[in-house]
Amino acid sequence: MALRLADGTAWSDTLSRAVAAAPEAFGAAAHGVTTLHNLVEGDWRAVGVPTPVRTPVDNTVLVNLARLDADSARAAVAHAAAAHRDWAQTPLAERKARVTEALDALTAHRDLLALLLVWEIGKPWRLAYADVDRALDGVRWYVGEIDRMLADGREPLPGPVSNIASWNYPMSVLVHAELVQLLAGNAVIAKTPSQGGAVCLTVAHALMRRAGLPATLVSGAGEELSEVLVRAPEIGAVAFVGGRSNGGKVAAALLDSDKRHFIEQEGLNAWGIWNFSQWDLLAAHLKKGFEYGKQRCTAYPRFVVQRDLVDEFLDMYLPVVRSVRFGHPLAVDADWAAGDALPELDFGPLISAAKAEELRRKVDEAVRGGAVPLHRGKLDGAPFLDGQDTSAYVAPAVLLAPPGRSRLMHAEPFGPVDTIVVVDTTDELLAAMNASNGALVASLACDDTDEAAKLAVDLQAFKVGINKPRSRGDRDEPFGGRGASWKGAFVGGDLLVQAVTVGGDGRLYGNFPDYSSYPAT
Repeated sequence: MALRLADGTAWSDTLSRAVAAAPEAFGAAAHGVTTLHNLVEGDWRAVGVPTPVRTPVDNTVLVNLARLDADSARAAVAHAAAAHRDWAQTPLAERKARVTEALDALTAHRDLLALLLVWEIGKPWRLAYADVDRALDGVRWYVGEIDRMLADGREPLPGPVSNIASWNYPMSVLVHAELVQLLAGNAVIAKTPSQGGAVCLTVAHALMRRAGLPATLVSGAGEELSEVLVRAPEIGAVAFVGGRSNGGKVAAALLDSDKRHFIEQEGLNAWGIWNFSQWDLLAAHLKKGFEYGKQRCTAYPRFVVQRDLVDEFLDMYLPVVRSVRFGHPLAVDADWAAGDALPELDFGPLISAAKAEELRRKVDEAVRGGAVPLHRGKLDGAPFLDGQDTSAYVAPAVLLAPPGRSRLMHAEPFGPVDTIVVVDTTDELLAAMNASNGALVASLACDDTDEAAKLAVDLQAFKVGINKPRSRGDRDEPFGGRGASWKGAFVGGDLLVQAVTVGGDGRLYGNFPDYSSYPAT
């Protein structure tokens, strides 16, 4: 039976809703494509060079992103710095009221924000909605806690916070962080991710601006804007979430400054299997781990398995992989009616056709080098529309023993590709789990929790789960990384507010050139 788009979810309908919600943030259509404005110098302005943005869902053009040059970005930063000085003097009660007003407006448009994420970054509906709700619920928690968090005399930073984040969590990471930074008394600047989330962020920032919040949203190439958004003297702190290559460039640019920073980079998060037998428990965790095609910094793409357990592990694991559901996030059958649930998928496309092709090449490279393909899924049979471009979709793949020289051995694949490494001793287990010079999270599956706790001490991960996964966390959970996965102050809960304020007693938790200090996790 041929599938169709669910009623009311077409991009033309979705964009019309976005324009109606925030008309000031959208320009007139040129050649049939709407151009987004930039939020600079306190207003939405038609500045920048229009560049088409495509959806990974079917590779069609969604909007034009107006990319600024460095001079325009400098003017935006200068204005944000002036706004910061005023906002830092605004009483906390008023800051809370304005942030709450923004939250109420965002909540009123949560369905629209989620649908935008479906189209822009390919998240299935349930996961897109969860990203929106995590942002809103998390910031409301901070509104209730901020008085306590600032009670020790903490004050805003000397300048605005510059936020440069990847595309995979526009709401629950980027907007969430901005609203907390604003609560703490800082103006904020955000760079629109080039690969996805621009329209969602545009609508969100329009609602934030209407609430009187000093927010700036700029679009542009990283190589063009990084010097301004990272090194401008007016910037009080730099928050970065992304890959190690770009994160390393940001860290290098800050070497000769004492600017506050928190640089979150991906690591190869590993799950070790040692003296373990609770396979049903592990199966449930691993199925959930495929959400969003493992395109997140806390995904687990590496399994390090005790040789004596490989057969039992594969008996559990391969059926899990084969049960993973993926496809067009909005494709429904002819009988679908308004009010019915949208497709329940684990993931849709990867963020772009280019990233999908890059991942396929990495898999082929590893197999040619000697990795054993235990499972290589196909797109055949997945729910797609007739004639749809599927170039951004990748089916799950599992490789045993990737060769040491392959890219999949040492770097996170950022997609639904898992690698399995077999070990004979706990020393080999730890070495294999620590292969990427630091990670954000790790987990150990082990029946003896005391043994697991002893092993966990030697893992180069910020959080270690015992018989369960660890995530970035919400609300009062701290978050950071060990080794190369994190530089600067840690965040989460009280630590996020401390990272974007000055004063109080004691030094910050984090990884700094002269020390590292870790909170209890």
